[in-house]
Amino acid sequence: MMPKADARRSRGTALIVAIALVAAVCVFPSPARAQTVTIKMATLVPTNSSWFLVLKEVADKWNKLSNGRVRVILYGGGTKGDDPEVVQAMRLGELQGAVLTSVGIAEIEKSVYALSIPMAYDSYDEVYYVLDKMTPRLESAIESQGFVVLNWADAGWLRFFSTSPVATPDDLRKLTLFQWAGDAKTLEIWKTAGFKVRPAAVSDLPMGLSTGLFQACTLSPQVAQIGRYYERAKYMTDVQWALLLGATVIKKDTWLQVPADIKPALLKAMKEAGDRLQADIRQSGEKDLAAMKGAGLTVVPVDAKAKDLWHKAAESAYGKIRGEFVPAEAFDEAMRYRDEYRKAHAAAPKK
Repeated sequence: MMPKADARRSRGTALIVAIALVAAVCVFPSPARAQTVTIKMATLVPTNSSWFLVLKEVADKWNKLSNGRVRVILYGGGTKGDDPEVVQAMRLGELQGAVLTSVGIAEIEKSVYALSIPMAYDSYDEVYYVLDKMTPRLESAIESQGFVVLNWADAGWLRFFSTSPVATPDDLRKLTLFQWAGDAKTLEIWKTAGFKVRPAAVSDLPMGLSTGLFQACTLSPQVAQIGRYYERAKYMTDVQWALLLGATVIKKDTWLQVPADIKPALLKAMKEAGDRLQADIRQSGEKDLAAMKGAGLTVVPVDAKAKDLWHKAAESAYGKIRGEFVPAEAFDEAMRYRDEYRKAHAAAPKK
């Protein structure tokens, strides 16, 4: 028989080994028992649109690339509310991701509005040149607020859609303009410039245009076509007011839960989806406009004199936009890069 002291030592050793095994199982779970990271992601994009199909494809691709370790659940068509509500839901942990317009991104970091300064940019290339230059500071600022940018895209150039013709700023001042609720600074800037603005949720816009609650709104042709807003606002002013920038974001703490070995593949899939959306949106602008014109939309022409009035109306508000709406440093940086782009391309020899 084993001596009592040796027996006690044997039982003690067995107990230590058992505890170590339990600890190992807890610290290093087997792949089969690895926890699934569920990402509830919201967007205003209508579920019946080609844009939503691209988002759905990338969500499915994330599931396949991760072998089920990452599961994305999409909520489209604004079912989780407007962008500010979605950002609040992410902060509360009810959602983990979102496809946001600049309005939503600005709830996290106001500097993004430097890319949407009214009448400040003439082309996609100008905006994306500035975005490329500012991406490091923007994404760093957004990450410091607890969010990670997965890709950037846009929804086209904002134009004025209205229930009566609008060719000049004075024409627009006679109408009631829709604006996203919850953005007091934007409301103040519009009012300072002499415009009548009524804040509300995006879901209120279609009925509001029908009842006269709103008589004008800013939409891109692509969004107007998808949402069929042109059926109620039958006039579009032919001036590019600002680019409707957007991005896909995820909560930083959720992103940290995603296994490191699959992050590069997921990011690649998301970037490819953003590139597809961007290309589709650029290509669809003229096509969507032609379709709406065929359905009764009237494009109100803006000549050089009227365009100058729009520039002056926008620039008259820059004093308030800089600092109150867009952080002064971001405003100045964006304009510096824009001017840098224009100088380089003005000096470039024509082919």
